[in-house]
Formats: sequence, structure tokens, C-alpha cells
Amino acid sequence: MPFADSDGTSIYYERHGSGPAILFVHGSGGHHAAWWQQVAALREEFTVVTVDLRGFGKSDSSMPEFDGQDFPGDVVAVLDTENLTDVMLVGQSIGSVAALRAALLRPERVASVVLGHSLGGISHPELRELAAADRAEAVKLPVIDRLLTAPFQRERADLTFLFQQMGTFNVARMQDLRNLDTDGPSLDDLRDSGVRVAFLAGERDAVLGVKTVTRAHELLPGSHLEIVPGAPHSMYWETPRAYNAAIARLRRTLTVPKDTE
Repeated sequence: MPFADSDGTSIYYERHGSGPAILFVHGSGGHHAAWWQQVAALREEFTVVTVDLRGFGKSDSSMPEFDGQDFPGDVVAVLDTENLTDVMLVGQSIGSVAALRAALLRPERVASVVLGHSLGGISHPELRELAAADRAEAVKLPVIDRLLTAPFQRERADLTFLFQQMGTFNVARMQDLRNLDTDGPSLDDLRDSGVRVAFLAGERDAVLGVKTVTRAHELLPGSHLEIVPGAPHSMYWETPRAYNAAIARLRRTLTVPKDTE
């Protein structure tokens, strides 16, 4: 089984397929296996890499506490171990914060970052206010209703149950990731990095509103915006066909190697 060394911490990852590289970074309830519907659909055209952040899945979870500021280094360790270049990092929810920071640490390896259902921890007063307002509404809902739509929960009780079970393999919890937002990159930092940024959101996301994501796109010149109709916060799980199509489209169009521009 492949492991990368992140400053003495063993980070589990998997590599599937061949072609242009996509590396997925899970959210607070996920791990490498949460991407099963993406690996199966994308590995024929792309190199698909999945990773367990420390405290999640098969990665080292033995430390007494977890610091979200260490998670970007876990992603970097995999990039370096596999010697990946021209990679598209794809984050899910708060995993997008780790993905964006990893990209800024290794811009020579990362061509683009897809911020899935997240602003990636970008430091900007207007965006911070908009996201806080969205969260204030989200916390009024049960956790599962923030992540999956009610019709899906009724019609696919099996996949809803499996979705909930995914988190039981993790030691780290949401509170261990929250400080990832501390001292986030500015819009100028992103522009200066040369890393392309895409915002990917679901029309029915109950955690982060479409208006908030659209405003982030407007404030970051050169960014891309993709809104998937009818999709919830956990789009990758509930509507994988639409999600996979969006990821493939972004990988094909976003990541022209920088030295050819």
C-alpha cells in the first residue's frame, strides 16, 4: 500500500488509471474511498489520485490532536512522492481549503484547483460575511439535510446509510479542520501564484449558496464558475454523473501547461 511521508506522518493514498492527473481531497466526513464513483468513471482518461488526510482513513491517526494547518502538507507529500506535475487538485467542502493551500505551496506541480462547495478559505471581508450568513442558515438543518437532498434520502436509503458510515472510519473530526481558514490567501495571492481556480457548486447546496460562490468568482478575475443544476452540497455522492462530467470538463480545459502559454 502506498504511503507518503508528511514530516514524519504516514499519509495513505491511491493512484489509479493514466493520463492527465486529478488529485481529490476529501471533506470532513470522507476519506480516499469516498471517491469510488469518481475513480471508476475517470480512471480510463485520467490519472486519479485519492488521499487520506492525517486522522482520516488509513493515514496515521495516532497523534493526540490534529491541526488543520498540517493538512495541506499531507497533500504536498503525495504530490512530491509521486512526482506529479500539471495536476488539478479537487477539494470537497473544507477539503478545498487544504487543496488550495497545497497548490500555493507547490505551484510548480499544480496547474489548477477546483474548489468544490467552498471558497477555499480565501481571505476577503465581503466573502467572509456572505459565507457566515450561509452557515447561519445551514446550522438550522440536521447535518444530513445540509449534505444530501430529502428526495435522495428517501429514494436511496442504502446510499444515504453508506454515506453516513464513511465517517466512522475517521478519527479526526470537523473541529480539527476548522482552523484551516486561519490566515487564508488573499485574492492577490491567488492571482500572483499563476494557479487557475475554478468554483464548483450545486444549485441546491444548503451549506454555501450559489450567490456567495458567484460573488467569489466575480472577485477573482480569470476564475471559472460551474453551477450544477439540482445538485446538493455532496454532489460527488448524490449526483456523480453530473459531478464527474464537470470534473472531466474542467480537467480538459483548465490545465494547459503553464510553459506553453
